[in-house]
Amino acid sequence: MKLILSDRPLNIEIKKDDIKFIDLSSLKITNCVGCFGCWTKTPGKCVIRDDAVKVYPEIAKSDTLLYVSRIKYGGYDTIMKTMLERAIPVQQAFIRIVAGETHHIQREVTPKKATIIAYGDISEGEKEVFKKLISRNAHNMNFENYNIIFATELQLEKAVTDEVAKWEA
Repeated sequence: MKLILSDRPLNIEIKKDDIKFIDLSSLKITNCVGCFGCWTKTPGKCVIRDDAVKVYPEIAKSDTLLYVSRIKYGGYDTIMKTMLERAIPVQQAFIRIVAGETHHIQREVTPKKATIIAYGDISEGEKEVFKKLISRNAHNMNFENYNIIFATELQLEKAVTDEVAKWEA
């Protein structure tokens, strides 16, 4: 399955049934409270009952992933960051060593080919910080490989359409 997670509505046409689009801005997703209940009380399931519990299983089972997020201060904007923090139930509390670094063990998470379209008025410094963030997160997010595309607000829908067209080819 292929998944598009966006922090805003997009006017794109999806032609294949194996591509799912989720507009996070249309959902009710509250902040993680850091209770770790998803690791201890209800392993693999968040104790907060909102729309995030429908999204993180989709992230876990997708093999191709497109994140669309405005960039603020070199990181994901609030909507995407909140969802990614709420997706920690797909990881276990246990740690493994990957290339000399500690990372969480995944809970039945499909390895992913990921593309991140980072949009907005992004400075070169913010781009460098964001590249490092994605590199650090790639192991915990189970990315086999990833690509980052930087776009302005005006280029965004074309960038998304071009990426989805590659999936549909």
